[in-house]
Amino acid sequence: MSAKKISIPKLEKKCDSVSALLRALSHPQRLMILGHLIEGEKTVGELQELCDTSQSQLSQFLGRMTLEGLLGHKKMGRYHYYYVDDPKVVQLMRAIQTIYC
Repeated sequence: MSAKKISIPKLEKKCDSVSALLRALSHPQRLMILGHLIEGEKTVGELQELCDTSQSQLSQFLGRMTLEGLLGHKKMGRYHYYYVDDPKVVQLMRAIQTIYC
């Protein structure tokens, strides 16, 4: 199996952004949230049920990932919908699923 050669100069330019993205994914609950959201937008209530986490903790995770540009959200009526807002996150999550699932 031949691996694609890594361009160290290109990687060096992107180290900070790659590191920030990987840090954002470094918690099991955040990974689960993203795993559900790459399948489509979800309400906070749906995510809370799917991820079996408290509303407080979920709000912290969603807030952090939104601030970091990984997620977007919209309000429709009294519901807040979250979705993955960065195509790189979708690609990375798909790669994680391919490797580990």
